[in-house]
Amino acid sequence: MRVYIREPRLSDEGEFIGMNQESLSLHRPWVFPPTASAGFRSYLERLEDPRYEGFFICRKSDAAIVGVVNVSEIIRGPMSGAFVGYWGYEGETGKGYLTEGLALVFDAAFGPLGLHRLEINIQPANTDSIALAQRLGLRKEGFSPQYLNIGGEWKDHERWALLADEWMEKGGSLWVANERAASRKGD
Repeated sequence: MRVYIREPRLSDEGEFIGMNQESLSLHRPWVFPPTASAGFRSYLERLEDPRYEGFFICRKSDAAIVGVVNVSEIIRGPMSGAFVGYWGYEGETGKGYLTEGLALVFDAAFGPLGLHRLEINIQPANTDSIALAQRLGLRKEGFSPQYLNIGGEWKDHERWALLADEWMEKGGSLWVANERAASRKGD
């Protein structure tokens, strides 16, 4: 893997805000991450709630933040699941960093966090995100009209999901690393 994941820190504010501001055209209309200090601090406060986990995907070569993954609305008990949201940054897309970073987050979610199920909700026109979900072995479970309010508008979403057993049977992030290595040999 060329990336690692870590928790966001207060010292990340400048890099995080700057990257979000530079990537507005990439993010819209799919996601609206914080672009000011107040939003970043609210984000960090939300991550103190046990229902939320946030991860920065960082490139090993220079520790730069290349993506963000949030595991939210963690439900314990019989469901033992959560929702996953993510975004990458302008100039870093198409390099496989989100694929590798999400694989590491899935390892954490199905390992130390002890979750059974993860769900990703994707707007149907976001074909890059759908392809990412497919690469990671998620299955499409359905369609939800006007499911989430994104940027002030109710948006339709496809529901994609993955179970811990499915992820572990594939080999987790090692499976992703091996698949990426095999695809690069074929290039």
